[in-house]
Amino acid sequence: MKLWEKGTAVNKAIEKFTVGKDRELDIYLAPYDILGSMAHVTMLESVGLIKEDELPVLLGALKKLYQQAAEGNFEIEEGVEDVHSQVEFLLTKELGDLGKKIHSGRSRNDQVLLDLKLFIREGIREIVNTTSELIDTLLKKSEQHKDALMPGYTHLQVAMPSSFGLWFGAYAESLTDDLELLLSAYKIANQNPLGSAAGYGSSFPLNRQMTTELLGFSNMNYNVVYAQMGRGKVEKIVSFALANIASTLSKLAFDVCLFTSQNFNFVTLQPEFTTGSSIMPHKKNPDVFELIRGKCNKIQGVPQQIALIINNLPSGYFRDLQTVKEIFIPLFAELHDCLSIANLALEKLQVNENILDDPKYDYLFSVEEVNKLVLEGIPFREAYRQVAEKIEAGEFKPEKKVQHVHEGSIGNLCTDKINTKKTKVIQNFQFEKISIALKKLID
Repeated sequence: MKLWEKGTAVNKAIEKFTVGKDRELDIYLAPYDILGSMAHVTMLESVGLIKEDELPVLLGALKKLYQQAAEGNFEIEEGVEDVHSQVEFLLTKELGDLGKKIHSGRSRNDQVLLDLKLFIREGIREIVNTTSELIDTLLKKSEQHKDALMPGYTHLQVAMPSSFGLWFGAYAESLTDDLELLLSAYKIANQNPLGSAAGYGSSFPLNRQMTTELLGFSNMNYNVVYAQMGRGKVEKIVSFALANIASTLSKLAFDVCLFTSQNFNFVTLQPEFTTGSSIMPHKKNPDVFELIRGKCNKIQGVPQQIALIINNLPSGYFRDLQTVKEIFIPLFAELHDCLSIANLALEKLQVNENILDDPKYDYLFSVEEVNKLVLEGIPFREAYRQVAEKIEAGEFKPEKKVQHVHEGSIGNLCTDKINTKKTKVIQNFQFEKISIALKKLID
């Protein structure tokens, strides 16, 4: 079934090529397409395009379809082009001509725009929750190991004392800033495009503010041409924000892979989180973090892929945009899995508490010695020269302790401040407002 059929059969090869992966991917959009239809028909009744006694009949049928989709039982039948066609087909099959009324005042163009935005909102909510759990784990590990010193590096050379408290906390704060960027992307996505139709509005007296409120959007895309221009742009912006989380996670995964190697031996993965070799019986490989690194690096390429598809398109709708769905929709599940698995493995990560007993790390404390002399009244440059001379002569004997007390340093991690920052960011998403609006629509 095709909503645009005019009696001419389409070449089968052309049909297969143009439909592409829409049936497969539109399953993910099904609950959101149905929610959008519920809001749309409610609005149509308010402006007189659906009769008062017809609305509860349509809503009742749509609620049954929504329940099927929410439970994973919704299917797009062979020969049906997309989710929009399947919903209308099922309504018409059950309700006759009444089911055909739901398309008044909209196009598949603004339907898919709406579906994607509702999908994005829910996907971001899940990513925010999973990222928050990982931040909590990192902050907990930071406090647990705040007194365990480790080498800090510049140019991959031993540099200055660091700590596991700093290392875990650094990634917690990095992910918190990533959530700030995701919040900005979320605000752009959380605007209602419904009513823009094919990109030029409708001669029907649509009430776009009503559907905005029914679906819990914070705002609407006012200009109908821009609403359509937002297709692809929104996906690029959101994917860039998700790629920033992936970038932080990839760097963390690289650190874990490096630090678990025998040459470093800073941390140890529990045996159940490692894999082995088919010929080397001693191997305990950090495959889980290698895969996280690889998947997250792949995710970082998605914004560029989307940009290459949309960058030379003028205003208006083009079928090129269909291909964006293929790389964008799977993005959320893949990043969610990486975050969840990283959290699971890091919770059990074991820290080596006595790394700096090895004399090869003695020079870590050279700056501490310089600063000690400065506190005794020696000018910094002269103190630096004296310590350098001792090092060159092989006479440097470090005092392996640090006294850093300023904000964010070894002795003052500010994990509570990072947690407060994270909490404030998450509150600004206002997910509860959306939940209330959608629950009211469904119930």
